Amino acid sequence: MEKKPEHSAETPAVLLFVETSREFGRGLLHGIARYSRLHGPWRVYRWPGALDSSLPEWKYLKIDGAIVRDVKVVEALAHSGIPVVFAQHNKESYAPFPSIITDSARIGSMAAEHFLDRGFQHFAYCGLDEFAWSRGRGQSFRQRLEQAGFTADLYRAPASKKGRALRNEQNHIADWLRGLPKPVAVMCCNDDRALLVIEACKLVNCGVPDDVAVLGVDNDVLVCDLADPPISSIALNTDPAGYEAARLLDDLMRGGAMTGQVIPVQPTHIVTRMSTDMLAVSDPDVAAALRFIRRHVNRLIQVDDVVEATAASRRVLEKRFKAVLHRSVHQEIRRIRVNNIIRLLVGTDMSVTDIAAHCGFDGVEHIARHFRKETGVSLREYRKRHAPR
Repeated sequence: MEKKPEHSAETPAVLLFVETSREFGRGLLHGIARYSRLHGPWRVYRWPGALDSSLPEWKYLKIDGAIVRDVKVVEALAHSGIPVVFAQHNKESYAPFPSIITDSARIGSMAAEHFLDRGFQHFAYCGLDEFAWSRGRGQSFRQRLEQAGFTADLYRAPASKKGRALRNEQNHIADWLRGLPKPVAVMCCNDDRALLVIEACKLVNCGVPDDVAVLGVDNDVLVCDLADPPISSIALNTDPAGYEAARLLDDLMRGGAMTGQVIPVQPTHIVTRMSTDMLAVSDPDVAAALRFIRRHVNRLIQVDDVVEATAASRRVLEKRFKAVLHRSVHQEIRRIRVNNIIRLLVGTDMSVTDIAAHCGFDGVEHIARHFRKETGVSLREYRKRHAPR
């Protein structure tokens, strides 16, 4: 590896070659900017664009460090002696260079649990075969379903470049969807892929979510909220990851060694929109119980309250509930309650006191005790780890 060029400027010059066309890149940039604002300043060279944008000529910029997505010439930065942090794109490992890696295992299992919670029996995965992160999400999704006794159909993209053109692949996906048993729950590797699936559903008259429920990843509001119907998506803590990447780069620029450090990007919660807002449960009493629990998520309801909302006895309802969802009514109440707290912790700036009141708890100590028992961490620690700042 070549020796890193010495620069006389006191203010570090940093190249940020991270896409602004997607929420993943924008989230990282928010975190990087926050670190620079608090611990900089940095002189930043930034090129907005998409993942397929070409890397600008960097050799004449006197760069001290870089945070970049993986494109064809990116490793030249590291081999020139410049400290680099990679943001995972198309490789499984970047060792010995530091990297930002999404937790594909947790993302895939969270998607499976989202669909299992809604009582689906048929599942599928639509990814991008050429990317390691997509393959990892699909593998984890299928593994979690296998643990529950189910399988998932895997979409295979056309081999030719012509077949992968937008309109041609949309038709290919439509043919794939036509052959799936209904209702089917489809996890997509990201929100762009989810949008493509939703548009393909329209070509074969498949209703979303009644025939095909669709879930994406990244919670890109510009994609999800403008889709028809809006897309449910797994939110990631890219802002804190960007902050940690900037802190690591700062250390590297001060002489720290690149030893393959990994900065994980974790899924925080699922933002449920219309594309998965349904219950694929044929048992009317179980479906009624689930609807009651969801409608009263901000009340401290008990199992007896749920039973009263159905036509079944408590014993019968518990038996049917476990047969369909493999958990008790009490477990479902607590699961939905904690997910609601997480949504408010990560997705809003409400104080813990306000969250407690909103969710029906009689004080901060009560909600704190409940949350720690269910998750193993405190409210403050969870928000610190996952919420944008």
